[in-house]
Amino acid sequence: MTRPACHPALLRLLLAAVLAASGAAHAQDATHSGDAWVDGRMADIGTYATTYRDAFVDELVRYHRAPRELVVELLARPGWTPGDAYLACSLAMQAGRPCRDIVALREREPSRDWAAIADELGLAPGTPGYLALKRGIVAAYDRWARPVAVDAELAPLFPNRPRTAPATTRTSRPAPSRPVKPPAEGH
Repeated sequence: MTRPACHPALLRLLLAAVLAASGAAHAQDATHSGDAWVDGRMADIGTYATTYRDAFVDELVRYHRAPRELVVELLARPGWTPGDAYLACSLAMQAGRPCRDIVALREREPSRDWAAIADELGLAPGTPGYLALKRGIVAAYDRWARPVAVDAELAPLFPNRPRTAPATTRTSRPAPSRPVKPPAEGH
């Protein structure tokens, strides 16, 4: 029995889907901020920015002092998500630098994650500057009339907000996979 031949258009479509998925996975890895709560908000901000593009652009222009042309360009630039644009401009504001500087820093090493960039700027998770960045995210959600639950670090500042499920706030890079030894019996 012979197999039916695959249509060339179907093969191209499947190849495009595989390439897009691998590119999305790479972009997601580079979005790692070092804070699980921030990572979750960046994904949600991407959804918001897709639906309310003008409001998102206005947010970065008004509240993060980003040039409108830069924000519009970042949203169209391959390899950049709305979350990346938000983090670049938020980190820039906390560091007292122009958003363009942080974009250039990221562009030099696109695979470098936001956790490393924040650390280089002295804004690693747990620092006062990073906490200010997180408070800024809550303020943006308020301006957008969008509900947001807070993590344990933000809860004392926002006691009337719902809390996210208890989890480790700071995320770590995935550990290399290695076999796990079963515990010795009797211990």
